[in-house]
Parts: sequence; structure tokens; C-alpha cells
Amino acid sequence: MVYLAAPPVTDPVAAGWQLVLAALLGIALIVVLITWLKVHPFLALIFGALTVGIVAGQNVTDVITSFSTGFGATAASVGALIALGAMFAKLLADSGGADQLVDTIVARASKAALPWAMAGVGAIIGLPMFFEIGLVLLMPVIFLVARRAELSIITIGIPTLAGLSAMHGLVPPHPGPLLAIDTLHADLGLTLIFGIIVAVPTVIVAGPLFGRLAGRWVDVPPPRLFESSARNGSGLRREDARDLARLPSFGLTLATVLLPVVLMMAKAIADIVIDDDTNRVQQVFDVIGNPLIALLIAVVVAMFTFGRASGMDRSAIAQSCSDSLAPIAGIFLIVGAGGGFKQVLVDTGIGTLLADWAKGANVSVILLAWVLTVLIRLATGSATIATITASGLMVSLTGDLSTTDVSLVVLAIGAGSVFFSHVNDAGFWLVKEYFGLSVGQTIKSWSLMETVLSVTGLIFVLPLGIVV
Repeated sequence: MVYLAAPPVTDPVAAGWQLVLAALLGIALIVVLITWLKVHPFLALIFGALTVGIVAGQNVTDVITSFSTGFGATAASVGALIALGAMFAKLLADSGGADQLVDTIVARASKAALPWAMAGVGAIIGLPMFFEIGLVLLMPVIFLVARRAELSIITIGIPTLAGLSAMHGLVPPHPGPLLAIDTLHADLGLTLIFGIIVAVPTVIVAGPLFGRLAGRWVDVPPPRLFESSARNGSGLRREDARDLARLPSFGLTLATVLLPVVLMMAKAIADIVIDDDTNRVQQVFDVIGNPLIALLIAVVVAMFTFGRASGMDRSAIAQSCSDSLAPIAGIFLIVGAGGGFKQVLVDTGIGTLLADWAKGANVSVILLAWVLTVLIRLATGSATIATITASGLMVSLTGDLSTTDVSLVVLAIGAGSVFFSHVNDAGFWLVKEYFGLSVGQTIKSWSLMETVLSVTGLIFVLPLGIVV
């Protein structure tokens, strides 16, 4: 078993009560600014970091230095991955490859199997795409399938959302898992493998199984929202000028979507099987399985398998890649500011204090990570903020853990980050408005699905610590 080197231990800069107060005030300020005053999370994280450092008794200049250091390190390690992932997803959408995946899978499923097929669609589309983008892309499909099958929008929609949400919280290269991996110095390939192992049964439980129950107590027909853009008999949107001959094939599209995942998993397997840094084969896998290189390869391949195969010329491909970057600017800044906030927590020694408390109380680190993330998620409504903050608080607790256990802590944080989406979460209102639900119906369907997904994810993470 390979163990990670423990990060340098930062001695607390003040008494325990003062550090706890500083952390609570900083987190509380972030919550108030985001939920009540509607301040952008980027600004809220800056003010929260300053509050933590000042209340802990640090010099303001030192706090600024800590924040800047954390921001720069996080942006350098995660920023390029976010940009490449956005380019890949935009090419997938603009080429019609996403349509091809959805239409092929849905067309081959019986009425009884449709919720299971839609869970698979959500998971596949969710691999390269941010949750909000995947949701907007799949809404017309969810409505069309529900109308054709004469099923509740919940019966079809919940499995799809479960697939999207599970990938968002548990599987890199999404920003949340990537940030937690970077913060806790986890092994990306191993976390990816464990993430998929946990995500599959979690999606089944929170998706088709829970969706069947939710569809009974929230029996809502699909709204006519996308009536004008409903797809024709071939499955294509009427306003889409492309024909079936110009769409990338299903096999080619699926292979391209899975390419970066396969490359990163291959690196993890090579590290386990070969375990020799001087071996040429492992050196090759170490390069192509690096997340930056894996995503870069995937984007280049997608320019041909998605772009050229669908008839896009070089200008259209370049425009698609360019258009993908503007929407992720906010995500990039939030993730970077989260890294700065984390670094302030680390430099004040709050993490060291928490580690000492956890060891003394004999609390499972995995369970503690999940609980902390859940509390921050409930308070802020943001899965990304919950992941960022919890990862920063857990840094000092993971230094002596094995590589496997650190990866499981990352997954516990990911599972906790999707717990019970409610009125302070933008995703809550997005689902409510698209599905045409009341607040109560949204809570009984979407919010409970997120809770089931979170708890089920934890339930499947905990035994992995015993088995592996």
C-alpha cells in the first residue's frame, strides 16, 4: 500500500476557541452574503477569507498573501481542466453528438426501461458537462420522452437528473471533485475508478428506483414548454438543419465521450499493475493519463469526431471552442477564490485543530467529511462552495491516510455536496421552473432525490474503505 506524504503541519495561530470562532464567522458571512444579500460567491469567498484571518489574529497582509497563494495554485491546477472540459462539452452539443447519444439510447428502450435508459443518458451526458448545461440540453428530451410514453415528468426526469447530479458530485473531471482531489492531494485515477464504482449503484437507487416512487406522489404531466422545438419523427429538433447523415455516429460519439475517462483510468491501472516509474509503458500512461493531457487529447479528437464528422468547418469549430469559455468565467473565479479561502483556513491552523479534535474523538474521517460538507451545502446552497470549504477543513486530517482512504474522503465530500437542494440553491429553481412544479412538489421530488443520492453515495463509500 502506498501512502501519501503528510502536508506540512501548520501550528494554530491563536487559541482553539478563537480559531473556531473565526471559521464559524467566516463561513456564516459567506452564507449571509450569498443567500440573503445575493452577493456573487467570488466576492463572498474573498470577504469570508479576510474574516477568518483577521478574527484569528493574523496580519491583514499575511491573510492577503495566503489568499493570493491559494487562488493562484488552484487556478493553475484546475483552471485549464475546466476550460478544456467546457470546450469538449460545447463541441459535443454543437455537433449534434449529444442528440445522437440521447436519440439512440431512448429509441431502443421499452416503456418500462425508459427511466433506466434516461438515467444512463444523464450519466453519459453528465460525464463531460456541467450540471446546468446538461440539464438545459436534456430538458426537451425529458419532455418528449414523457409525452410519448404518457408518463409523469417526474418518472422520466428524476432518473435523468440523478445521472447528471451523480457525475457532477462524484466523478472527475468535474470542477468539484477535481478541486477536492487537488486540495487533499488525492490520486485522480484511483478516485475516478472509485467514483464510477460508487456512482453506478447510487444512480440506480436515486434514479429509476426512487423516481418510480416520486412519480406516484408527484404525478405531473410534461408541460408544453418545448412544444415548438419538439423533435420530428427521426428524433432531430425541427429547427436543427442537420440531418441524420451529418450527425456523428453513436459509437463514435460514445467512444469520444469516454476517451478522457479511459485514459485516466488506464493510468491508474498501470500505476497499480506496473508500479515502476522507470518503466517506459508506465511513463507513457503517466503522460496520457494526466488529466490535462487526457482532456487535451479528447478535445483534439472531438474536433474531428464531433466537428469535422458533422460538417463543421475550421471556423465553426474554433467558434464553438471560443463560445464555450465565456460561461465558465464565473465558475473559474469561484473555484480559484475557494482555493484562496482554503489556504487561509490552512495557514491559520484551523485544520490542525480540527484534526486533533477528530483524532481525540475517534470520529471516522470519511463520515466527518460528509457531515461537514452537508452542513455547508445546507447553509450555502452551493455544491461547489460546500466542496471547497469542506476540502480546506479536511486537509490536516488526510495527511497520514493511505491513498485509497484519501480518495474515499474526496468521494464522501462529493456525496455530501449534493445533499437536499432547497430554496437557496439555483438548481432548485431551475428544476422547479422547467418542470412546472410547486415548491412543495419540487421538495418532494428533486430535493428528496438529491438527499437519497447523497446518503446512498455515502453508504457505498464507507464499505469501500473496508474492502480495498
